[in-house]
Amino acid sequence: MAHATLSHSLILSSSRFSRLGYSTRFLRHANPLSLPLTRQRFRCYCSDQTSPSVRKRVVSGVQPTGSIHLGNYLGAIKNWVALQDTYETLFFIVDLHAITLPYDPQELRKATRDTAALYLACGVDISKASVFVQSHVRAHVDLMWLLSSSTPIGWLQKMTQFKEKSRKEGGENASVSLLTYPVLMAADILLYKSDFVPVGEDQKQHLELARDLAQRVNNLYGGRKWKKLGGRGGSVFKIPEPLIPQVGARVMSLTDGRSKMSKSAPSDQSRINLLDSKDLIADKIKRCKTDSFVDLEYDNAERPECNNLLSVYQIVSGKTKEEVMEECKDMSWGTFKPLLKDAVVEHLSPIQVRYQEITAESAYLDKVLTEGADKATEIAEVTIRNLKQAMGFYI
Repeated sequence: MAHATLSHSLILSSSRFSRLGYSTRFLRHANPLSLPLTRQRFRCYCSDQTSPSVRKRVVSGVQPTGSIHLGNYLGAIKNWVALQDTYETLFFIVDLHAITLPYDPQELRKATRDTAALYLACGVDISKASVFVQSHVRAHVDLMWLLSSSTPIGWLQKMTQFKEKSRKEGGENASVSLLTYPVLMAADILLYKSDFVPVGEDQKQHLELARDLAQRVNNLYGGRKWKKLGGRGGSVFKIPEPLIPQVGARVMSLTDGRSKMSKSAPSDQSRINLLDSKDLIADKIKRCKTDSFVDLEYDNAERPECNNLLSVYQIVSGKTKEEVMEECKDMSWGTFKPLLKDAVVEHLSPIQVRYQEITAESAYLDKVLTEGADKATEIAEVTIRNLKQAMGFYI
């Protein structure tokens, strides 16, 4: 989605969903099966020849595990609300990623709906974006399998999150899906021919894998090879670029300013959940870790907690960095914490009210998810058909 937040963005054409064509300058390699990971990351090898009037594509998602917290919201969902005004957008609940570790089936079912409701409550507008559940679009799994045939196992074994989480699961007891989920993440990104992928700093490696796989498949099956099989030729996949917000891309824990705010952290004190009560938010901010320095400041490596809390205040208050610094530079923690608490509570209150309204209308939420999945499927099936044709399947 630390793959809780699946910050990959793909911009999808709506019913509007038009079939786009791209031309690609292919990588030349003596042995395409041994194509290495690219060293110059995020360098696009394809040229977009679509009409300037066609809006770029973005898609992103969050795992339905645990409660969506302030880090998920400020680092991803809040940015989606701004992106939907500029791009063609689809946002999904990545339930397939939620089963790579032990989980409660009953909780997964409930959390999936709750997460969708929070998307809408946070401001995702279904007149501008589609919302759907990942597993409701079969093409995600289909593309994962097709990509797996071109994915060297060594690439997956080098993934940082696999190393960390497999150790926690006891090495050989870790599920195969923990190793292969980056291929599913790549499928999520490439399925919709995304132009940009909203990612946090810790998700860059997954985007790099998606880019490497896209280049590998283009080299193996695209161009003249595809054209000889009756296809349009050119690139099978477009190479996506990262979109990293300058502020709020990585919200840190309330108990450790050097660790990302996470659903999986043992202590609930480490995060502010979007549905936390006013009193609980006040208690968490009151008890959050700070430091003994005088005054408040940004960008001091020795003060990670200070930088994190100021950044959170900046985003939820809607102020600029300069305005926050002018307002807070001479404050003590005792003065700043109540200010931060009031800003967070005021920002989250309308989200909580809207969430209650949405969850009370079960039929409405079902309709939103069904329509979103239908639109996503329309795009995804074209991608799967093209890839199967390029790979030589009889279709």
